[in-house]
Amino acid sequence: MVSTPAIVIAAPASGSGKTTVSTGLIGALRAAGHRVAPFKVGPDYIDPGYHAVAAGVVGRNLDPNLVGPDLIGPLFAAGCAGADIAVVEGVMGLFDGRISDGPDDLDSDPAAFGSTAHVARLIGAPVILVVDAAGHSQSMAAVLHGFIAHDPSIHIAGVILNRVGSARHEAVLRQACARVGLAVVGVLRRDPDLQVPSRHLGLIPAAERRDDAVRAVAAMTETISAVLDLPAIVAAARGRRGTPTDAWSADTAVGGRTGPVDGHRPVVAVAGGAAFTFGYAEHRELLTAAGADVVGFDPLTDPLPPHTAGVVIGGGFPEEHAEALSANVPLRANLAAHAAAARPIIAECAGLLYLATELDGHPMAGVLDAVGRFTPTLTLGYRDAVAVTDSVAFTAGERVTGHEFHRSTVVPADGAASPAWAWRDHHGAAGTHGVAVGSVHASYLHVHPAGSPSAVVRFVEHARAAIPMTTTRERAG
Repeated sequence: MVSTPAIVIAAPASGSGKTTVSTGLIGALRAAGHRVAPFKVGPDYIDPGYHAVAAGVVGRNLDPNLVGPDLIGPLFAAGCAGADIAVVEGVMGLFDGRISDGPDDLDSDPAAFGSTAHVARLIGAPVILVVDAAGHSQSMAAVLHGFIAHDPSIHIAGVILNRVGSARHEAVLRQACARVGLAVVGVLRRDPDLQVPSRHLGLIPAAERRDDAVRAVAAMTETISAVLDLPAIVAAARGRRGTPTDAWSADTAVGGRTGPVDGHRPVVAVAGGAAFTFGYAEHRELLTAAGADVVGFDPLTDPLPPHTAGVVIGGGFPEEHAEALSANVPLRANLAAHAAAARPIIAECAGLLYLATELDGHPMAGVLDAVGRFTPTLTLGYRDAVAVTDSVAFTAGERVTGHEFHRSTVVPADGAASPAWAWRDHHGAAGTHGVAVGSVHASYLHVHPAGSPSAVVRFVEHARAAIPMTTTRERAG
């Protein structure tokens, strides 16, 4: 067990520049010869994509809401394998986490559950605070003093001043930081060109931008390398006080409950490409550990891979690619036939939309008797859900915490299917959500597989049962 040096990049509020700084820092450390393990606090799928471009390794998430606090240390240790330093990008403001339902739910912990501060404490890592300095002067000292005093268990090791206007402005801000004893480890001037393009749900995923994303990351790396005190940041990271822990293992998580039976490994096809960019790295690892052969495919251009026994369609932006998805008629027919043959499909959010009969007037796979529509309303938040019925992934009564994040709606035909989940919204209103019918489980809820490994095992077992063993032997032969 090795305690990898780590630094957490946080901010007082969203929009302060954490992603630009974190991505550029990862790239700068890599260029300096470090092997960097990149992480993102919370359920965000998009930022880890840019981290991966900068680090050259997959970006991972740390979210106590989705996997529980006890798994954060092991998942962090697993992600640090082969690395000599870790960079963890925070979420929202340093102490912002899951919102409680009322004053009776508050406890004495100044860091909200699942916040950047909570995760920093769980892994024992120091924090660098990225502050949007536009409009700040001497009062910056009071802001920083408040963050230091709010939770003394969080070690704030330094400050990066972002959007600084001039040399005079920088000097005044440095004085403010010195008053509260915080070192300035970087200064970025106002630069409107140093931005990652965004749209209705945030940044555009790196997988959609491809060459543009590589160029954007290179620009961030170049800028950040020139303005950050890398030796000071590395020294702060080496001050991590985390307790060494055993790394999370997919093999251990599935508990040896399943695996190849007489060489029978079902093929599980996982959707990817520009339209389906959301997914957690641990999902493929768990599918493999549970006994599946995982094969990726791009629904924009590909048919379903040969001998597919199970299909996973995660989140993404199908509304941005609806015409191309609709034009891939062979895949739409493949999926309809797959479901008709009672072979399992798991779909989350974008996958739910794709399985509908249509999306904004474009024909989709037609697996579900439902219609998808893009809307101007953002639906966002954690959900404590209970499975309504037995399905190819969950048993009735099983409880999970997931995350919902979309600007669309799916309206099933009356009586078309039984719901997948039940939960209460933040107003306390109860409702049912998603679809669990036959071999299909589809909903807006994003669930982290490391938090529910039994669901992955159950899915692979259904996939194995859906394909006769002779088919696998023929494929192997």
